[in-house]
Formats: sequence, C-alpha cells, structure tokens
Amino acid sequence: MPSIEFGCLPTIIGSMPHTDPQLACSQITKYLKDIPGWPQLPKRSFLENMYAQYSEGFPGMVVEGDRIYVNRSQDLTKALEEFYTAYLENDINKYPISPERAAGLYTFLSLENLSPRGVKGQITGPVTWGLTVTDEERRAIIYDEVLSDIVAKLLGLKASWQEKRLSQISKNTIIFVDEPYMSAFGSVGFLLSKEKIFSLLEEVFSGISGLTGVHCCGNTDWSILLATSVDILSFDTYNYAQSLSLYPAETKKFLNRGGTIAWGIIPTDEESLAKESVSSLQDRLEEAIAPFTRHGLPFKQLIAQGLLTPSCGLASLATEEIAARVLELLAELSTKIRKRYM
Repeated sequence: MPSIEFGCLPTIIGSMPHTDPQLACSQITKYLKDIPGWPQLPKRSFLENMYAQYSEGFPGMVVEGDRIYVNRSQDLTKALEEFYTAYLENDINKYPISPERAAGLYTFLSLENLSPRGVKGQITGPVTWGLTVTDEERRAIIYDEVLSDIVAKLLGLKASWQEKRLSQISKNTIIFVDEPYMSAFGSVGFLLSKEKIFSLLEEVFSGISGLTGVHCCGNTDWSILLATSVDILSFDTYNYAQSLSLYPAETKKFLNRGGTIAWGIIPTDEESLAKESVSSLQDRLEEAIAPFTRHGLPFKQLIAQGLLTPSCGLASLATEEIAARVLELLAELSTKIRKRYM
C-alpha cells in the first residue's frame, strides 16, 4: 500500500462553492500543493450534489428535475443481472462518473505540472447515500435487502474507477467516504445496526487499493468507524473536538496500526471564520490533541499521523473569496505546525 508521512499536511473534504471548475481547481492547487483533491461543485448543477453525482448506473434509477429515486415498480431483473456481472468481473469502466456529474474531477485530471505527494478524491458513503436515496414511495433504499447490497457495491466500483483516474496524478491515492448521516446513529429513525454499517463500509473499502478515509462532520459513535479497516478518520474538530476523545482506547489502537486522524480545524461557517486567525486555530488544535496525550499517545505521533482539513465541505459558503480564506488559513496553519513540530 502506498504511504505518505502526513505530518499535518493540508487537504480538503471535497465540495467548493464555485460554478467554474477551472477556478475551483486553481484555488485548490494554489494552496494545497502536497495533497490536492478534486472539487465537487453542487452549485453548478443538481447532478453534482453528493447523491445524484454517484447515482448513474444504479438499477432502476430515475432523475426527475431535482429528485432522484429508484423505480421499483419496473422489472429490474435485467439491470440487476448486468450489474452483478460487471461487479463480479470488476468491470469498473462500466460505471464511470460522467463529466456532467463531476466537472471538477475532469478539469482536475486535465491539469498539468502537478507533482503532489498524494492526491485525494471522495465518494458519498453507503450509509448516507442509502438513507437519502429512496424508491418511488419514498422509502430509503438502504432498508431494501436487494438494493442495499447494490449501494455499497456500486459505490465501491465508482471509487475504484475514480482512484484509477487519480493515480495518473500520483500513485499515492486517497479516497474519502463521506458519511454525514453517521451523526444520526442511535437516533429513533436510524435503524441500521453496527454490524450492517461495518459491512457496508468494508464493501466500499474493498474496491479501493490506495488509502481510504471516512469523514463525518458531526458527533457519532466513533468506535464503529475506528473498528473498520479505514486508514484515515476525518472529523469536525472545530465544533466537536471532544467527541473523538471519548474513545481513547479505540483511537490509540487505530493510530498504533498506522491510522491517520484528519483534524477538521478550519471552520466552514462565516461567523466563526471571521474571528479566527492562524494562532487562534493553532491553540484550538493543540487543545483538541491534548486529551489524547493524557491517555498515553505521544503528541509527536499525533502530529506525524495527522492531516489538517476544513471542518466540512465548502459548498455552503456564500462566496469563492471566503472559500479561498479557508484554504489560506489551512495552508498557513499546516506550515506553522510543521515548522514547529516536524
């Protein structure tokens, strides 16, 4: 497996507020030279939101205006047969992500003169995707035995296809699986067991040969994600710093097997952003790391096995200038931390 000594290098979660993929890519490559990632641009098109973007090729999938759903009333036998044949043959080219659904990816792949240490992509996680996408009667497809099996397998194929393209830029590929709905784990409407979540995630990870990451931008039961084979755990450190420190034993085991924590320390809401500086964010990061050192994890190990990111995607920001400010703070904080501790 390819490996990078991260040492708190910066990277992004994925989404950007731009509608011009060229501008989005130039901002990313300006500030994130070591581990750039391709930008998701949901403001550009409905087809670029995190659900529609990866829905292409799903048996029975219908796109109607600003809604996608699986039409179970039609006969899906042939589509299911085709899918499972492609899956068993690992035919990743049968299920690509097309240009109209990922303009940022195709623009990113066409860039020249990049020589990063690693390159990052992302895919919506099976839990979040399967809970959001419904059938024609608005039932989440994750609770359908047949369809939930396809969710993870299709996302795994798309992750593998994406990884193959990104490996043209760097052999050190990282694919994040975005799982915002994991923050609802344990709530009344969330009916998935730990075992089901584990198997869905592992199915997606099995299609990825480079480094895997999982991102959740809220509080969750981190022990579930830490127990998987994931290489990078990404969380909103700015708003939920304490949430991960409640799992010291699991975090220690994860780091000692070579795992990496992506500290989402740069806020992505404008009010918080306006009052922060590189120094205040450094203090906040060190405060977030401190509880782990009290449980026997060396500070230097936490820095060495760390990445720095924004707390979440940037698509919700009002302007491209504010997004640039987030990336600027991120890059400057990384430089400061690396100079001091690496």
